[in-house]
Amino acid sequence: MKLLVIGKAGQVARALRESDAPAGFTMVAEGRPDLDMLHPKSMSAALDRQAPDLVINAAAYTAVDAAEADAVAATALNARAAADLARETATRSIPLIHISTDYVFDGASERPYREDDPVSPLGVYGRSKLEGERAVAELNPRHLIVRTAWVYSPFGKNFVKTMLRLAETRDEVSVVADQIGNPTSAHAFAETLLMMALRVTDKPDASLFGVYHASGSGHASWADLARHVFSVSASLGGPHARVKPIPTSEYPTPVTRPANSRLDCSKLQQTFGHQLPTWQDSTTDVITRLIKEESYSS
Repeated sequence: MKLLVIGKAGQVARALRESDAPAGFTMVAEGRPDLDMLHPKSMSAALDRQAPDLVINAAAYTAVDAAEADAVAATALNARAAADLARETATRSIPLIHISTDYVFDGASERPYREDDPVSPLGVYGRSKLEGERAVAELNPRHLIVRTAWVYSPFGKNFVKTMLRLAETRDEVSVVADQIGNPTSAHAFAETLLMMALRVTDKPDASLFGVYHASGSGHASWADLARHVFSVSASLGGPHARVKPIPTSEYPTPVTRPANSRLDCSKLQQTFGHQLPTWQDSTTDVITRLIKEESYSS
């Protein structure tokens, strides 16, 4: 069986490419220029060329702040392209795993968000991802929409790498302490997606399809995460700094972040018998790799 990953450059796409395909699967990844999600004909040609048994859509516009000034581009990739992909995969009877985000919620809840909680995104990025979710659900009944949050990895730009880079030149770093969420390793999330892909293709069951939350176990504030990053890095001889906790009001951004990004992942555990590792363990693994490879500045 063949699994097609759409996207090559993002954190989850790169983690998927580093992961081992499930037994009995071959896994291929396609992205620009061979597959351009903004051009339906390119997408259709790639699906015909690869003839996959399942598709994971790991392509997205993820620059949350930039999306406020670039709504057309964010909506084109996160919503319209997702709709085109859902339509093309449905026509070929191919199950689709579509990655989404905690940003579909406004963060006002006092408890972790469940899959069926009301959605109310605060900015363009969240609205574009929600529009994509709805298109996928409408156009391909064999869908898994998987929301995650606070993703970090050894790749690209993310909070963990930013903290290590800042600590190279600063003794103290100010970090927001009144936003909480579930820090999530891109590799742990990728393994979860592959497990779900195996289940829905190995023993097809319509009851498995739907919306799921999948994020690191346990929750933290950004300041908590920064403290852990510096503690682990210091133990490995890497850069570290003091953390100065600050409120969101002292770190204004173009779009308001959800104060509560915690996701309730009990549905994933109940349906698939799966739980992601604790954020502390996964973060430690990533920091260890970054320090060993001296790649946190890139």
